[in-house]
Amino acid sequence: MPTLPTRDFPAGLEPLGELALDLRWTWSHEADTLWERVDPEAWGRTRNPWTILQDISAERLRALAADVSFVAELKRLAGTRRTYLDTPGWFTSAHGAAALSGVAYFSMEFGLGEGLPLYAGGLGILAGDFLKTASDLGIPVIGVGLLYQEGYFRQIIDAAGAQHEAYPFNDPGSMPIEPAQSTDGSWLRVPLNLPGRTVSLRVWQARVGRVRLHLLDANDPLNSPVDRGITGKLYDAGTEIRILQEVVLGLAGWRAVEALAPEVEICHLNEGHGAFAVLERARAYMRRSRLSFREAFWATRAGNVFTTHTPVAAGFDRFPADALSKYARYVEGFLAEAGIGLDEFLALDRARDDDGNEPFNMAYLAMRASMQSFGVSRLHGHVSRHIFQPLFPRWPEVEVPVGHVTNGVHVPSWDSPGADHLWTAACGKERWRGVPDALPDLIASLSDEQLWAMAGEERQTLIQQVRGRLARQLGSRGYPPEIVGQGANVLDPNALTLGFARRFTGYKRPNLLLADPARLARLLNDPARPVQLVLAGKAHPADDEGKEMIRQWVDLAQQSEFRQRVVFLEDYDIALAQELVQGVDVWVNTPRRPWEACGTSGMKVLVNGGLNLSERDGWWEEAYAPELGWAIGDDGEYAEGERDAEDAAALYTILEQEVVPEFYARDASGMPRRWLERVRRSMASLTPTYSSSRMARDYVEQYYVIGAAELRRRTADGGEPARAMHSWEARLRRHWSELHIGETSLSGDGEAWSFSVPVYLGEIAPADVAVQLYADPRDAEAPFLGELLRGEAIIGTTNSHIYTGTAPATRPAEEYTVRIVPHYPGVRVPAELPLILWQK
Repeated sequence: MPTLPTRDFPAGLEPLGELALDLRWTWSHEADTLWERVDPEAWGRTRNPWTILQDISAERLRALAADVSFVAELKRLAGTRRTYLDTPGWFTSAHGAAALSGVAYFSMEFGLGEGLPLYAGGLGILAGDFLKTASDLGIPVIGVGLLYQEGYFRQIIDAAGAQHEAYPFNDPGSMPIEPAQSTDGSWLRVPLNLPGRTVSLRVWQARVGRVRLHLLDANDPLNSPVDRGITGKLYDAGTEIRILQEVVLGLAGWRAVEALAPEVEICHLNEGHGAFAVLERARAYMRRSRLSFREAFWATRAGNVFTTHTPVAAGFDRFPADALSKYARYVEGFLAEAGIGLDEFLALDRARDDDGNEPFNMAYLAMRASMQSFGVSRLHGHVSRHIFQPLFPRWPEVEVPVGHVTNGVHVPSWDSPGADHLWTAACGKERWRGVPDALPDLIASLSDEQLWAMAGEERQTLIQQVRGRLARQLGSRGYPPEIVGQGANVLDPNALTLGFARRFTGYKRPNLLLADPARLARLLNDPARPVQLVLAGKAHPADDEGKEMIRQWVDLAQQSEFRQRVVFLEDYDIALAQELVQGVDVWVNTPRRPWEACGTSGMKVLVNGGLNLSERDGWWEEAYAPELGWAIGDDGEYAEGERDAEDAAALYTILEQEVVPEFYARDASGMPRRWLERVRRSMASLTPTYSSSRMARDYVEQYYVIGAAELRRRTADGGEPARAMHSWEARLRRHWSELHIGETSLSGDGEAWSFSVPVYLGEIAPADVAVQLYADPRDAEAPFLGELLRGEAIIGTTNSHIYTGTAPATRPAEEYTVRIVPHYPGVRVPAELPLILWQK
C-alpha cells in the first residue's frame, strides 16, 4: 500500500516512530524531555515529535542510538505507552462490550493539537478533547472527519491593528497521520458517486491513544482537479463546496465506518454537518436486511445521537430552497439506491414538508434522524427546545425532545506542569482515567502555601511566554529593535493578571472593557494594586465588526499608558490557549446571554487555580456560586446592545470593588487568604464537574448504552420490530384525523380533581395511543402529566371509550386539558413521531 515517507531507525530507536505517531503526546507530557534531547531547537519551535523525526539527520540518530541513557529512557516510555494501551479503562469495568460495541463520532473539525491543524474553534476543541477522553476511559470510539488541505486561517496583525489571514498548506507527510488499511491491506479508498463521475476519498488515520480518528481526503490524484478541492479548506465559503463537504463527511464517512469498524452501534453527530451519515446508515441496513428505507430508518434511528451546539436558529447550516434542485444531484445516487424520492428526502430537512421555499436544514435532518438529541449546557438545552419547536408543532416547548449534557474539557490537555504536580500528589496519576467523583475531597486538602506557590510560578511562566511572543510579533511587523526590545519588559509577574481570549464577534462583546478607557486606565495603573490584561482572538475573515474590535484593542495596547499593562497576542490557537489558561489569575468572559451555548475556555483555567468572571451564560449559568467566582448580568434575555452599558459598568465595579481588593488583601506572611480559599473551592468543586471525564460518562450512561440497547431490539429478527414500528406509524398517520375528544365531566373533593372524558378513536387501536391529562409548567414547577385509563365502551359507537383519571386540586381545574399522543413500546414520542391532538 502507499505509505508516508518513512525512515529506518537504528537498533534501539524503533519505538520513536510509534511514540511520534500517537497523539497521546498532546496531553501526556512524560516524553517531552526525550523529544527535547532529540532536537532542542526544533522541539522548542514546534513541540511536534513527528516533525522532528521528519527532519532529523541520520548522523544525529546514530548518536542517539549510542547514548545508553537515551535508549533506556525510550524503552521505558515505550513500555509506559504499551501499559496505557493494554490496561482496561473505566468503560470496560463499568459497562463493557456487552452494553456498547462502538461509537462513530462525526465532526466537521477536530482540535487535537497544532501538529494536526484541522479545527477552527470550540466545536473542534471539544471534539478533540472527547477523543482524548475516550482513550483515557477506554470508551470504544472512532472519530470521523475530513483532512483539509488548508485548515483554519493563521492570523497576522499588522502595525495598524488590522487582521490578515494566511492559509498554510497541510502536507500529510508532515502530519502525524498514516493511511488507513482496508481488509486486504491496501490503502482504503471510499468511492462516492457524483453526477457523471465517481470521486475517490482516501482515508487516513490518526492515533489518539486507544482511539482512531479517520479522515477523508479528496486530494487523490485519481480525482479531477475540481474534485480534489472538495476537502480544500475548512468551512469553505462557497455554498456548493460546503454541501459537497457535508455529503463527503456523511455519506462517505459512514461507508468508511462500515469498512473499518462494522461493530459500531452509535452514530454521534457533533452538530448537523455530518447528518447525511444517518441516511447512509439506513440505506446500508436496508440493503442488508431487505427492509424498505423507512423501515430501516426506524431501525437505525435508535442508534443515532445528535449534539446541537447552536444557540440561534440562524447558525444552522441551511441551503437556499431555489438551489436545492442543483444540490440534489449530489445525492441522486444515494436516493436511487435508497428507493426514496427527492420530495421525501427534502421533507426530512424541513419543518414543514408543504413549504417548497423553506431552506434545506442540516440540523433538522440530524434531529429527525436521531432518537436522542441534546444541547451543551442546561441553559442551551432550554434555548434549543425553543429553536427546534417548529419540528414539533402543537407540542409544549418544555416537551421538545432536547436534553443537555454540559460540555467538559480534557483536563490533562490544559493543566500546567505545576498544577499537574499538585493534583498528582493529592489525587494520584490516574485521576482522569476514571470517574472524578472522589476528587473534590482530595484536592480540598491543598494548603494555601501550595496554591500560592503554584499561582506565582504559573504567572511568571506566562509572562515569559507573552514577552517572547510579543517580541516575535513586533519584529515580524517591522518595528525597530528598540520597540521590539520593549516587549521584554511588559507585564509584572506579581500583578493580578486577567485573560480574555476567544473569537472576536459582536455577540461575545470583547470590547465591553473598552466602554470607559479612562476608568480602565485607573484600574490597570493603580501603583498599589496593578492589574494587567492579556488578550487574543481571531475574527472570521468576513466579520468586519470583529476585525474592528481587534483593531481597537491593538490600538489601546500601543498607547503609552497601557503599553505595560495590556498585550494583544496574534494567532490564537491551541498552543496559545494552553499558555493563557495555565497562567492567568482570572478568566473574563462577556457574551450576550443566551448566545453562548456553553463556552469551555473558562473551564480550562479551573485546574490551574484560575477563577472566572463571566456573564451568566452557557456553563457559568449553572456553575456560578458567589464563593466560586464572579458574575455579571442576570437571567434575562436581551436584544443586541440592550444591556451592554449596564454590563460594562458591572464588570468595572466587580473588578474594582471585589476582584482586585481580594487579590491584594494579604496577611502578615503576604498570603491572600480569602482569594486562596476561593481558588481551593473552585478547583475542588468545579474542575471534576466540568471535566470531559464527567461529560463522556454522561454520554455513555445517558445516551449511548440506551441507544445501543434499543438498536439491538429493533434490529433483532431481521429488523421485524422496526418493520412493525413503521407499520404502526403508517396506521396512525392514515387515521389520525379520525380521533376526537368529547366534553369532560369533572368532580372534586378538595384534594383532587376527577376527570371523565369520552374519546372516539376511529380506526386507531386503543393500544396505539395514550390519552393524557396535561397542565403547563407554573412558576418553578414541572408540567403536570398523567395517564387517563380506558374504561367501558360507549354504547352505540364504534371504538369509543370513557377515559378517567385524577389530578391534584392544587391547580384550578381549567388549567388541565386532555390530549392524545402516539404510544408504542420503545418509541420516543415526540422525537420519533410528533403527532398530538388536544381537547382544547
